[in-house]
Amino acid sequence: MTALEAITRLVYAYAERLDRGDLDGVAELFRHATWRSSMRADVLQGVEQTRRAYDNVILYDGVPRTLHLITDLVVTWAPGADVATSRCNFTVVQARPGRPPQPVLSGRYHDEFACVAGEWRFADRLILPELFGDLSQHMSR
Repeated sequence: MTALEAITRLVYAYAERLDRGDLDGVAELFRHATWRSSMRADVLQGVEQTRRAYDNVILYDGVPRTLHLITDLVVTWAPGADVATSRCNFTVVQARPGRPPQPVLSGRYHDEFACVAGEWRFADRLILPELFGDLSQHMSR
């Protein structure tokens, strides 16, 4: 697998795990990374701290009833290098019980990656939410 493929899979794995309600799996992606958001002052590190950032996600029968759409993914790295960066846009669509699907949040992810022992992993994620819809059924605070 190329660096581009491995990094792309990591970015998409985040969205897939979150949409499936696998919040522990989301946190696991950041075992060796920092996690930041423009909406929070603190910088989170590792699985335990990152997992707490998702404690306010509302689940319906184990899933948040969301679909994270990732677009405009740009990955930058030098061939043979063990570090890379990416940026992309995201839009979260939610279909709440009794309501049609609607966008509830969109913004950007800025990521850094490291290749350790031949395996790419997150080194840092910065979440930059920009457009807000009705998040009242997606997050408890």
